[in-house]
Amino acid sequence: MRKGIGVVCIILGVLLLVKGHDVGNSFASRMKETFVGVPVEAAMKLYLAGVISGLLGLLLIFWKKR
Repeated sequence: MRKGIGVVCIILGVLLLVKGHDVGNSFASRMKETFVGVPVEAAMKLYLAGVISGLLGLLLIFWKKR
């Protein structure tokens, strides 16, 4: 059961990273970064959520219960 949830978390993490990459490379994002000078907050949140979800998935898969 834990390994199944771990795999789902890893897949979700990858999807969030891809979505964050898409949001970060959109035309509106590039224009905002050009004029304001800061990256889009939504992309950063998606990147962070993807990394956390992926790490949680790896933890669930590889951490052995005693």
